[in-house]
Amino acid sequence: MKQEKKPLPKLTEEDYYINELGLMVFTEIYHLKRGFCCGNGCKHCPYPKG
Repeated sequence: MKQEKKPLPKLTEEDYYINELGLMVFTEIYHLKRGFCCGNGCKHCPYPKG
């Protein structure tokens, strides 16, 4: 049986910022709202590296 994916949280001002290169960078707050590590090595990931 296929497990349903939870929808991603809606973005708010506290969830990201635009860096000096014009790229969107997710904050720790967003990662905690999302609830899991995506494994992409995000700059502000609060989850242990495994």
